Amino acid sequence: MKFATKCVHAGQQPDPLTGSIIPPIYQTATYVLPEVGRDLGFDYTRSSNPTRQILENNLAALESGKYGVCFASGMSAVDAVMKLLKAGDHVVCSDDVYGGVSRHFNQVLASFGLQFTYVDTTAPGNVADAIRDETKLIWLETPSNPLLKVTDIGAVCKIARDAGIPVGVDSTFATPVFLRPLELGADIVMHSTTKYLSGHNQIIGGAVALNDEDMFQRLKFLQKTVGAVNSPFDAWLTLLGIKTLHLRMRRHSDTGMRIAEFLGAHPKIARVSYPGLKSHPQHAVAAREMSGFGGMLSFELKGGIPAGKALMNALQLCQLAESLGSVETMITHPATMTHVDVPPAERNARGLTDGLVRLSVGIEDPADIEEDLARGLEKA
Repeated sequence: MKFATKCVHAGQQPDPLTGSIIPPIYQTATYVLPEVGRDLGFDYTRSSNPTRQILENNLAALESGKYGVCFASGMSAVDAVMKLLKAGDHVVCSDDVYGGVSRHFNQVLASFGLQFTYVDTTAPGNVADAIRDETKLIWLETPSNPLLKVTDIGAVCKIARDAGIPVGVDSTFATPVFLRPLELGADIVMHSTTKYLSGHNQIIGGAVALNDEDMFQRLKFLQKTVGAVNSPFDAWLTLLGIKTLHLRMRRHSDTGMRIAEFLGAHPKIARVSYPGLKSHPQHAVAAREMSGFGGMLSFELKGGIPAGKALMNALQLCQLAESLGSVETMITHPATMTHVDVPPAERNARGLTDGLVRLSVGIEDPADIEEDLARGLEKA
């Protein structure tokens, strides 16, 4: 089954009771058991739900994985993966990750005895140098948020295999349309389904896909025990979004390239970070491991933060919003929004300056997006 067909059909069959072509929403908390000691695979929706299970199977197929596990948010999916570890364990992590991830690692999990080392994973040797006896996980985000750094997953996975350490990859920006980390040797792939997978700014959700049965069973235990699960309705909406994922991502990527080139040629722009540009430091890696470059980019204006704020406040079509990955174009100021909890010194050391702007390119007509940005840049 080809990828586009998987988006529409994987894990799904017409409802055997009615023939409904769309999976039903099993909006129930509990299930009647046929007799004591026997169930039909479902007993309580916190532990399992037919609609959620269809989504889990669909996501596993898209990622070339055997198993999928869905959660209430991307962050609850990350948290579940980290709960596979124990006090004293060490994680090597990409230095440019979503601010909510580093906040969770540094301000929550560190107090429970987990240890984290942040390195620039675009140089695989940095990962090798950071590994120590207590290292039990390597966590990558590629392309990264918000600097769009690209990590050579295959190279890092070889280092990890030699050391006997699993690799997890946050692949939210790329989606399985453009990047499938399990095929490159990763052990876990994580998505915020809030973003491109659902694609319409209507749900919050997260998911992981993997091949290892023991790890899958541990994650299912955590899903049931902690209960941070998405609702049946949210699972159903995500399934609907995925049916057009392959179409939307091509539009996001085509327009993303056009807007990156437009911004790169503008006299008020100091730099643009987009993996599709040949000027991107990891363009060759992205071209080798990805089949497209997506709709996310970041840029910095020559006028710094005053110019960036003037631009964002002047836009009309591009909406100032925290999120990304939807059909609408959204613009974000990471230093005061998504990464506000990252200490300023750490942000600057990573290259996440106060003047950095992140753009999530939607599926509107590219000319309209470009025109809106051009008008805003006149005010910058």
